[in-house]
Amino acid sequence: MALVNAVVFQVVGFQNSGKTTFIRKLIETLANNGVKTAVIKHHGHGGKPDVLEHKDSSKHVSAGAVAAIAAGDGRLLLQAEGQELSLPEQIQLLDFFHPDLILIEGHKFSGYPKVVLLKEIGDVDLLHRLTNIKAVIYWQEEIKDLVKGWFDLPCFSINDRSAEQFIVERCTDAVHKNK
Repeated sequence: MALVNAVVFQVVGFQNSGKTTFIRKLIETLANNGVKTAVIKHHGHGGKPDVLEHKDSSKHVSAGAVAAIAAGDGRLLLQAEGQELSLPEQIQLLDFFHPDLILIEGHKFSGYPKVVLLKEIGDVDLLHRLTNIKAVIYWQEEIKDLVKGWFDLPCFSINDRSAEQFIVERCTDAVHKNK
């Protein structure tokens, strides 16, 4: 595997913890700050991600193509079938687009720097099983109390906009150091 030039950062948590919404906010702020961002989303709900079934690229893949690209007017859609790319391979693929930052939604147990979103009090146990945690975003005040009792980590309420700013600053600093 060749060296990837982009900074990699994860947003992890259980289903419906707010990962997608948080990443969307991060991307908007990062884009406004001139940081070119790409995203890998782990489809953790079982089965295959949805595709546009009646488009030509889907028809090509259904006919047996291992991959198809539909491109036009500055947009490129890639669909591949029968491929199980590892997370490092997915990162390598996205690196082709020369992003400054690759955000990963999910893949909890990968070792990249990460923010953990905790919705339920029982989710706190997850912190004992993860590595390279940079911050915690919690939904319930009791979660903050538990986290602060066990870990020395920055904690933010899901409603606190400074959580987004904290992560944006960390990612932006890493991007500038990486150049």
